[in-house]
Amino acid sequence: MAVAGIPTAADAVAVVDEQVVVHDIVAATVVAVDIAAEGRIAPHAETALIVRFQNRVVDVVEVDHVVVSADRHHAGRAMVHPVVGRAIADSVQGNGLGIRAIDPAEEVDPAVFNEVAGGSQVLAIARSGRLGEKLHALVSIDPAANRDLHPDRQGPFAPTDPPPTLDWDFWQGPAPERPFTPARVGGYRWWWEYTGGQVADWGIHHLDIALWALGGEAGGPEEIEGEGELPPGVPDDFDLNAFLEGRQELPPIYTAFLQFDCTLRFAAGHTIHLLGRRNEIILEGERGRIRVNRGGLTGRPIEEINANAADREWLDEEVTRLYRGMRLTSHMGNFFDCVKDRKLPISDVFTHNRAMELAHTANMAMLLKRKLRWDPERREFKDDARANAHAIVRRAQRKPWTIEA
Repeated sequence: MAVAGIPTAADAVAVVDEQVVVHDIVAATVVAVDIAAEGRIAPHAETALIVRFQNRVVDVVEVDHVVVSADRHHAGRAMVHPVVGRAIADSVQGNGLGIRAIDPAEEVDPAVFNEVAGGSQVLAIARSGRLGEKLHALVSIDPAANRDLHPDRQGPFAPTDPPPTLDWDFWQGPAPERPFTPARVGGYRWWWEYTGGQVADWGIHHLDIALWALGGEAGGPEEIEGEGELPPGVPDDFDLNAFLEGRQELPPIYTAFLQFDCTLRFAAGHTIHLLGRRNEIILEGERGRIRVNRGGLTGRPIEEINANAADREWLDEEVTRLYRGMRLTSHMGNFFDCVKDRKLPISDVFTHNRAMELAHTANMAMLLKRKLRWDPERREFKDDARANAHAIVRRAQRKPWTIEA
């Protein structure tokens, strides 16, 4: 097994060691860099083995499974039994390419590592109807988190030569070619060239749980609207298509949304409200409300369950049902179990693909500054040629780093 990326290598090896999985492990870091607080650039770690995901090729001999934490414009590459630790694509089409690149002959499906404390209990409670029939999810994402460790720094950033440890052309992948600056690597989530901003970066970790809790993982929203705040220096007439194609030029500054306030409405009457504030998810129905973040799960419904032995047993049974009878463990641990048992992981790439569409459509509504109607089955905007031609739906890929599927 090859373990690649930051910080997945150490995490995955620890999980495997704990579970005594009988596979040879090659702990490997992709040639990458860390950005220190002062902007200094340095090699991430000594590389036991270099793994390069180039055009559906993993350059490692006899590797059966790959665990990768990669920038989203690299993470969508086809791999052998991959588990991906981050958002998987920077466009709706990129989502589809990642799915279609999977070998349909494989008996086990790829997984997406995505969980918060108490996540399984949240899903079991919400999906059971205990909170109500019509649910509202407030998904809050801290807009300042991970901003290259410099919340007050947004550029311009001076171009410089890349360090010898970094293959800059490879790192850029299918994204438009740009001059190197350390902020593009450490702060990649704030550049439209590589990502969908904090909405897609941290957002996907919470949107995935919200969509799952609402029972909407097989579909998507029907209506999306919202407002966003772009960084200073990004003009009011910013056109992402023109920017990526070189027809609109900007200095090397952060360009993705710093603040956001979006509402996504579903056919069943559920809603998701995506807001830029401290990280948490609040699920509310006509019968109750619960709050969850990486610190834990709170709310009167969970207090009532914990106070009653029969309810605790009920919740344990619901969580077991959610795991489809598989061993209760982390998403990463479940992935390793499924590699051995040839089963669909509890957090699979197909439902995560649907969750990524929430982030993409929210970004679209904010960029176009109007309400949008989405067709979850066709995976396109309804009667909206301009929206369907947008880069967030379909991005051009720089050669030779193209993905075909």
